Formats: sequence, structure tokens, C-alpha cells
Amino acid sequence: MKTRSLIALLVLGGLAAAAYESGLLSSLMEKASHIEAKAPPAEAAPPPVVSVVGVAMHDFVETVLVTGSLVPREEILVAPEVEGLRVLELKVDEGDRVKKGDVLAVLVSETMESQVAQNDAAIARANAAISRAQSQIVEADARLAEAKSALERARPLVKSKYLAESVYDQREAAAKTAEAQLTAARDGLKFAEAEKAQVEAQRSELIWRRGNTAVKSPADGLVSRRGARVGSIAIGAFVAGSGEPLFRIVARGEIELDAEVSETRLAKIAADQQARVEVGGTGEFAGTVRLVSPEVDKATRLGRVRIFLGDKAGLRVGAFARGLIETARARNLAVPQSAILYDDQGATVQVVIDGKIETRRIETGLTAGSQVEVRRGLAAGDLVVAKSGTFLRNGDAVRTVLSSSKLQDSEVSEAAP
Repeated sequence: MKTRSLIALLVLGGLAAAAYESGLLSSLMEKASHIEAKAPPAEAAPPPVVSVVGVAMHDFVETVLVTGSLVPREEILVAPEVEGLRVLELKVDEGDRVKKGDVLAVLVSETMESQVAQNDAAIARANAAISRAQSQIVEADARLAEAKSALERARPLVKSKYLAESVYDQREAAAKTAEAQLTAARDGLKFAEAEKAQVEAQRSELIWRRGNTAVKSPADGLVSRRGARVGSIAIGAFVAGSGEPLFRIVARGEIELDAEVSETRLAKIAADQQARVEVGGTGEFAGTVRLVSPEVDKATRLGRVRIFLGDKAGLRVGAFARGLIETARARNLAVPQSAILYDDQGATVQVVIDGKIETRRIETGLTAGSQVEVRRGLAAGDLVVAKSGTFLRNGDAVRTVLSSSKLQDSEVSEAAP
């Protein structure tokens, strides 16, 4: 009985404790809900901050970088007209300015003098042969006249039987012989005259060769290299043993840049475009594109461009130089390259209008440095997101801060060849 009474008391105590705790929990929940109802609502998160740049007008000068070496606009290889003669004297040296007709070198002429003397003797022999042939003609003509007269006198005599037939035949044969001798004498004169003409032609060549023992400049220019040495012999157009011409002359002293450029940039270059050429250690020179090669090297994929510089002090053949060719110029709206996003349909930028993002498609043009020309799609004063590729979408609210980077008034692009 006592055990049952103890169990009953414990059960009643647990029920009472549970009831008390339940009431306390209910009271706490009621107070919490009352406090929550009276608490103010939480504030919304602010929009993200993005850097923007203003669209403005700028000058664009697009250029292409080329590199190469200075070469003559036109190079003249000077060689003697007469081969096989030794150089006796040199009149000019490398770096000298020469005029057309100036004597550059003198060759040994003694051989020419002896050949001219021999030719004089041959002409004298030809004149003598002509005189002898003329005398033979006169003599043969006289014999022919005498033989014809004797034959004419013999005709009536042979008919009247006062002259024998054999005598008449002799006189007729003598006339024919005299006529043949006259023809031979005349042919001899023609031969003598032909011999003289041939000798005179040889004399003209010898006189020309003797006159060309003085090597002269064919044009005004600058002597860039001298391959001749006193005592050397010219074989053909080159000095024997060196493989060099007597002189190399830069015609009129005009120099140009022979440069290489990649085939992707070659299409932008055209004749008469302006260029600035920088020669190491010398300075910068203005030039003009003279020639764009129609051929691209299939091994290097490089094309060639000739930039004319002219006759300017300080330019040296063979020097390395780099040039910037102005391929296009414009003044238009500009945005940074970082603000443009490209896809299959073209280029787009994100414009901020009334604190919201708007994706807008644009048409781009020239590229100058870090700036890109905008030909259509934007207006001056528009604010564009400075860096494309962010996680912003159309309609997103943003706060803007003007980018610290400012567009330069003039940018120049340099494309490596």
C-alpha cells in the first residue's frame, strides 16, 4: 500500500511540473510574438556600385608599325665601258657627292694608243689600195678603148678580104680581155673601199674605247661604296677578285625605308600615305609611302613597303629604322576597349540610364591605343560601364562612380608587324 501511494505521488508531481513548464513556454511565446509584432521591418540592400566613363569626342589617328633598313631609292652600279684594263687613278671616295659626267676613275690607256696607231697604218694601206685600184681602172679603160678601136677597123677589112680571119679573131679576143680587166679593176676598187670602211669602223670603236678609259658618273648622286682599287682590273661589270662594281652610287642621294609588315596590316597601307620614320641614333624623319608590294612571302607571311625619305643629312644606307604609317584619321565618339563586349552579332556596351543598366549595340571604327571609335549607337555624354563582362543585366539598378581614367585627346595605335 505504501509503495503504490509513493508511485502515485511521483506521477502527480511530474504532471504538475509538465503543466507548469507548458504554461511558462506558452507565456514566453506570447511575449516573443508580441515583441516581433512591435519590431520595425529590416532595410533593403543598396544597389551595387559600378565605374562608368563618359562618351566624348576624340581625335583618332590609326597607324601601322613597320621595321626595316634604309636602302637607296635607286642604286647605280658603275662599271667601265672597256673591259680588261687596270685602274690607274681614283678620283672620288665613299661619301663624295658627284655630278653627271664627273670622272670617277682613270684606266690605263697605253694599249688603246697602240691599237689606234695600228689602225692608222691600216687606213693608210687602204687608201693606197684604193689609189692603186683607181689607176688600174684608168689603165684597163684605156686598153679597152684601144682594143675596141682596133676591132672596129678590122671589121671592114676582114669583109673585103684584106685582113685574115685569124687576125680579126685576135683583135676581138683582145677587146673582150680588156673589158674583163676593166671590170676586175672596178671590183678591186670596191674591195679597197670596203676594206677602208671596215678599218675606219674599227678606228671609231678604238677612239670610243680610248675615250672611255675615264670612268664617268652616269647621274648625280652620292658614292655609297667604292670597290675599285688602284691596279685592279675590271672584268665585265665587276672588279676582278672582289665581285664588286667599281662604284655604287645612290642616285640623287635619295634614301627610302625598305620595311616589312604583316599581311593582316598590309591591306591598310596604300601609296602616298604619310609616315614618320625613326632612325636609331639619328632622329625622326617625315616620309611618304611610295610602293606597297603586291606579293607576300609565303614563308614569313610578311609583305614589303617602301617609304620614301629623300636626300636628307644623316641617313645612311643599311641603317635600321622603324616607321609609323598613318592609315586613317577621324574625330568621333570614343569608349575604352574594356567597356566593349563582343559576340557573334557585333559589339555591345552597357549604358547607365536613370540608375539602371541598358545593353546597347554599337558600331565600332578605328582603334587608337586603349580607345575605340564609336560610329553609331551612342551619344556624347552617355555613361557606359567601364569594364564589360560584369554580372549586370538589363534593368539592374546600380550606383555610378566616374572612372578615374580619362580619355586622352589623341591616341596613336602601334601594331607590330
